[in-house]
Amino acid sequence: MPVRQLQKSEWKSYCDRISNGLEGKRAEIEVAGLPIGDQIVAKQILIFGITYDPKDDIIEVALEGLDHIIHKPRSLAADEGAAGLANLEIVDGEGRKQIVKLMDPLMLLPPER
Repeated sequence: MPVRQLQKSEWKSYCDRISNGLEGKRAEIEVAGLPIGDQIVAKQILIFGITYDPKDDIIEVALEGLDHIIHKPRSLAADEGAAGLANLEIVDGEGRKQIVKLMDPLMLLPPER
């Protein structure tokens, strides 16, 4: 699948676009980095939304029973293919990869003009 690196100016609108289609979807969150290794933080949990707050410079992934906060994100990449969005890879301020994997790809509506 092609991976699309998003510019920081696109993050808020892209996250809002994703959140509009997440009803009933499940996700897994994996965190990987040298000091902590590779860990699954959430496994097949209902996902409610993903938001980027530019003022506080955080990305929040809202899941059933868990709010996963990513502080000072450095990059955001979307793995999109013909079936839709499969996962997001966010590199946090400490260089850890935070991978939000959707259990079923999400078909995205075209962005509003």
